[in-house]
Parts: sequence; structure tokens; C-alpha cells
Amino acid sequence: MRGAARAAWGRAGQLWPRPPAPGPPPPPLLPLLLLLAVLLGGAGAQYSSDLCSWKGSGLTHETHRKEVEQVYLRCAAGAVEWMYPTGALIVNLRPNTFSPARHLTVCIKPFRDSSGANIYLEKTGELRLLVPDGDGRPGRVQCFGLEQGGLFVEATPQQDIGRRTTGFQYELIRRHRASDLHELSAPCRPCSDTEVLLAVCTSDFAVRGSIQEVTHEPERQDSAIHLRVSRLYRQKSRVFEPAPEGDGHWQGRVRTLLECGVRPGHGDFLFTGHMHFGEARLGCAPRFKDFQRMYRDAQERGLNPCEVGTD
Repeated sequence: MRGAARAAWGRAGQLWPRPPAPGPPPPPLLPLLLLLAVLLGGAGAQYSSDLCSWKGSGLTHETHRKEVEQVYLRCAAGAVEWMYPTGALIVNLRPNTFSPARHLTVCIKPFRDSSGANIYLEKTGELRLLVPDGDGRPGRVQCFGLEQGGLFVEATPQQDIGRRTTGFQYELIRRHRASDLHELSAPCRPCSDTEVLLAVCTSDFAVRGSIQEVTHEPERQDSAIHLRVSRLYRQKSRVFEPAPEGDGHWQGRVRTLLECGVRPGHGDFLFTGHMHFGEARLGCAPRFKDFQRMYRDAQERGLNPCEVGTD
């Protein structure tokens, strides 16, 4: 059943929203029905055993009924894996600590071979397509504010549902981590002075070093940047390891989008960034002499957010 004002109902009485079709807007009753469906739909809810990740199968559905399942996850990061997708999922994401929704951003990264369903952002019956069926491009990340809605995963019609799995990783990011979101939403844009100074104080890693090599990976639409590090300011994960020469230097690899066009170059840079979905993603990366100027200017005005060595 398709159309702006038509919907399918699951076994728990949950409303199944549909993408809006061209024509007049749906009647105002639709948002009320969706709200009632959420309030009355607890009987069909599925709760994750570890509250971070969920794995389920569409084969549990009766073949003649299209059902909507509710999935509740309460964690900062995890994954959803839906084998043999049929019907639809409503994925409810919440942090494991108290934090207003307006302060959180959700980022999702589809599995490499994800297929069998479309992934939408849904709010009060309105759908916005985030990831179309089969678009499991490596490195593809979609982000949205938690207050903008939830995730609605709708299985697409298939002649044979065998060997199809829809899945994605997710992360909840606190909105004040501006440098964090910069890496995901606008990774190629140069950072402002303020963004650089915040990044060196709040990033998961911050180092002084040079680019040794850049490996472009068109199939992932990514570039791997191999760094030689002379000073390690901070790292939360073991992105950088001591160089085998034993000369006090470090080495490691960070990633950014292929479209940023990173090339090997001479001179030292300040490299900052965060861990996303198990990978070190490059954030702000000014030339080190430019960072020194920014830091001195802020220090003279008493505006530097933290103390770091710039020698």
C-alpha cells in the first residue's frame, strides 16, 4: 500500500510511515496516529541484551504480514544488524547518561555490503532518505541532530531475501565537540583559528609531524595519510606507535576523504582529529608555524583554552 495518506500496521498496532508521494499533503491526522502508535506499540518492542547493539532477523515475521518492530538502544556507540529484512524497524537511540537530545548528534555508517532496506530519518510521519538500499559505500557517514527524529529502516521488495543483511554502526556525539563534527560534516574545509585552538585541547589525538606518504583508496573514497611524528601532545587510542628506528619519533596513519586531495608536502604540521567507527579521522591540520602564531595571539589576549608547548 503506497501513498501519502496510506500506511501499513504491524502486529503491535505500530504505524508504518511511508515516504511522501507527490500531491497534496497528508491529512493532519497522520502525526496523531504515529504518536498513538509509538505509545501503544510496546508489545512489539525488541530490547538489546547489551543496550548498545542489536541483531535480528526478518524471518521471525509471518510471511503474509508486514510488521514494524521497535528497537531500543541506550549507548554512546554500537551497531544494528538486520538479516533477511522484511517489514520495518524503528530504531530508538538514546545516550547511556543524561544529556538533552538537543545537545547530541547521531552519526551512522552503513556496513560495507549493507543491502535489502532503505534507512530514513523519521519524525512525526515525515521521512527523509539517509541511505538508499545497497548504498554501502565504504566511509559513507550520515549525521543528524537527535532532536530531528529517529531511524526508520524499511525493507525493500525482494524476489529473494536470502543472503541480504542491512546494517550500520552508530555513534552519539555531544554537540559541543565542534572539531569532532567538522571531521564528519566538512572535513576538507580549513579550520578557523578558534577551531584549531579548541581542537588541540579537545581532540582524541594532537601531534606535531610531517606527511611521509599518502595512499589514495578510490574504492573507499578515502585517503590514508602516513605521518612521522616529532611531538605527541595527546592520543586516546594507540594511533601512533614508536618508530622502529628508536630515535624518539612516532609513526601512524590517519584518514580523510579522497575529495580533500591531500598530497605529501614539506614542513611540519599540527595534526588533530578524533576516532570515528574505529578509525582515526583527520580534523584540523594547519602548518605548525601558523599554529604557533595562533597560539601566541590567543595567549597574549588570555584566550587560549589550554596550555600546550609550541617550541
